[in-house]
Amino acid sequence: MSPLSYRIAMISLILTTSTAVRAQHEHPNNPAMDKCPAHESHMAALKERGARAMGFDQDKTTHHFKLAPNGGAIEVEANDSNDTSSRDQIRHHLGMIREMFAAGDFSKPFEVHAQAPPGVEGMTRLRETINYDFEATERGGRIRISTLNKEAVSAIHEFLRFQITDHKTGDSVK
Repeated sequence: MSPLSYRIAMISLILTTSTAVRAQHEHPNNPAMDKCPAHESHMAALKERGARAMGFDQDKTTHHFKLAPNGGAIEVEANDSNDTSSRDQIRHHLGMIREMFAAGDFSKPFEVHAQAPPGVEGMTRLRETINYDFEATERGGRIRISTLNKEAVSAIHEFLRFQITDHKTGDSVK
């Protein structure tokens, strides 16, 4: 094999491998990804930042992000029905998030994810057209996000899809 052919073959192998690895990390429900050291490290850091930013243990709670035709919802619940401490911390956090998001402040998601989630720019710019309603649930709480503005719905869906993917919730991205 000539030196040029060898280089082309190596570059091709590197590109193919990096594309496959990247695809694994971008797919929210890929079981192979769970065993990847980079994925494990990312999830550990996400949980640590999440606990610091949200004020409750990420392993004792479950997040869900739901898409709806007019926006969607953020739901967090304590895993144990007797864990009133986590339940109360969730309610406090979501109440604060409702106020922050309504004001166009998305610093908490930035703190949790170490980046500005997709959709934040649109949600900030269109904040006057978006409603954030908090409601307590039996084990935690929910923020319903709604709007009549189609551009705002797209931004909300971008934001929620990112959350679904990064938190690996398994919720539908459709």
